[in-house]
Amino acid sequence: MVVEPRFPGQIVPCGPRMSSETIPATTSASRRDPAAWRLATVPAEGDLEAARAFCRQVAARHYENFTVATRLVPPRLRQHLANVYAFARWADDLADEAAGPDEALANLAAWQKELDDCFAGRPRHPILMAVADTARATGVGREPFADLLDAFRQDQVRTRYANRAELLDYCRRSADPVGRIVLALEGCRDPALFAMSDAICTGLQLVNFWQDIHRDRRAGRVYLPAADMAAFAVTEADLDAPRASPALRALVRHEVAWARECFDRGGPLVGRAPRALRPAIAMFLGGGRAMAAAIERAGCDTLARRPTVGQLQKLALAGRAAWMTVCTRAGSGP
Repeated sequence: MVVEPRFPGQIVPCGPRMSSETIPATTSASRRDPAAWRLATVPAEGDLEAARAFCRQVAARHYENFTVATRLVPPRLRQHLANVYAFARWADDLADEAAGPDEALANLAAWQKELDDCFAGRPRHPILMAVADTARATGVGREPFADLLDAFRQDQVRTRYANRAELLDYCRRSADPVGRIVLALEGCRDPALFAMSDAICTGLQLVNFWQDIHRDRRAGRVYLPAADMAAFAVTEADLDAPRASPALRALVRHEVAWARECFDRGGPLVGRAPRALRPAIAMFLGGGRAMAAAIERAGCDTLARRPTVGQLQKLALAGRAAWMTVCTRAGSGP
């Protein structure tokens, strides 16, 4: 028997756990991972060990890169990464599983209350119990978690961005907090390193936007800044075509270059972050650059086909990062 939330602090029994065999088929455009509470049994409140195990299950079953990434960091950090991921994934599912924006905002408000109680010393939900454990062990604060929830709320009420400044403000809350949390797990509070991490995370968010222009348009969202669209004479109607027009291709090429600039600004973090984090940072930075290259190889047409990074290239990135891990643990890494 799985347990499903009516709101984050209230867990009630419902139907059997869903798996890949029992999840109804959907179209490729609408398919997404099942919600966290449908993949594993949510533990009762008060059981920290069960809460930790649940976070590990959520992270491992939802995100294919998570298992690789956790192998690149010391074992002492792996549970904390799972706790952080589970928090963000639960929030995402609360929004996406809702019947509409009003219900999503109510769910997120309840999750915000759980977060506030957590950092006030009163965690109730199992995931927040695990997050509280991470906060005690590492000193990570409430702010980046709250920023993530603010971005989830914004997704419910805002679907267009006038210019790059507005989009960067969204990335500051939707992407950058993840990197800051990861640095904080190793006690890093250096503003210069935070700035490099922000640049990488923003770049990753941007290439994801440009990869998913077609998907986001079908969902009613446009992340291409309106000012950039106007500068390239691209209209929203152009986003509904089966293939990208020359003007849209030029715009996407321009936006990919912006993401690459972000990666270049953040690149030095690979050699300056806490040693234990460098291999994982290198892998994600390499993955972002590989996605930018995949978009360019597709002629910057992400309407006709969604660009992806090939399996062999993923393996190469993981292999290089794994070698960095070996060197780092041997004390000979950068």
